[in-house]
Amino acid sequence: MFGRPTVLTIAGFDPSGCAGLLADVKTFEAHKVNGMAVCTANTFQNVEEFVKPNWIQTSEILKQFHLLIKNTSIDFVKIGLVENFEILFEIVTALKKYNSKIKIIWDPICNATSGAEFHHGIDKNILEEICKQIYIITPNLIELKLLIPEKTIDDAGKYLAQFCNVLVKGGHGGGFDSTDTLYTENSVHYLKCERLGSYSKRGTGCVLSAAITANLATGLNLFDACETAKKYILNYLLSNQSQIGYHYHEEHK
Repeated sequence: MFGRPTVLTIAGFDPSGCAGLLADVKTFEAHKVNGMAVCTANTFQNVEEFVKPNWIQTSEILKQFHLLIKNTSIDFVKIGLVENFEILFEIVTALKKYNSKIKIIWDPICNATSGAEFHHGIDKNILEEICKQIYIITPNLIELKLLIPEKTIDDAGKYLAQFCNVLVKGGHGGGFDSTDTLYTENSVHYLKCERLGSYSKRGTGCVLSAAITANLATGLNLFDACETAKKYILNYLLSNQSQIGYHYHEEHK
């Protein structure tokens, strides 16, 4: 349609541009893929403060999607903020019904940087059914512990890898390195880089998962897509000292 792969983000609207749809589309554009967006919530927030989400009904979310696919072919979708797992299950089921080979990248946003929490009392059965339909989930250490509280981080990663690929982001860990761990059904890979203790940005999880989505859409394999996205995040963090980073694609290669 545009001479570039078209990718879709299904996520919340953050007016500050730090996270959600705006951050995803900025990332897509930097990676030279055509980005489209379906909104799951209009949020009340700025760079420093999150007040509340105004959730969009599931039927309205799906209407946005079905109108887009009338004249657009979509093979890669990133999913971010969704009200609950039941709605998420409806969304991923609709995506797979539209295209059984579609690759879904799920950033399981369980809380905002400000401390707001979105999911409580997670049903393990529905979590498994969701993961069976997606390509990769990208939780940070805190989110993974919320998803699978009874297991260690390593065991939780291996457990979810029975159903889909798992990239566990290590930014909330300790030590000199910030190591992300990629779990697949048959292997474990470690993606290391130096920890940047004095640099912080809102929405880095959104940007990372969007970068992975774009990398997959342009033909990279899973490991290279994750490794290249991690380099992109490093440059994003180093781009300035504010909470909103600059998006440069060429510089991270």
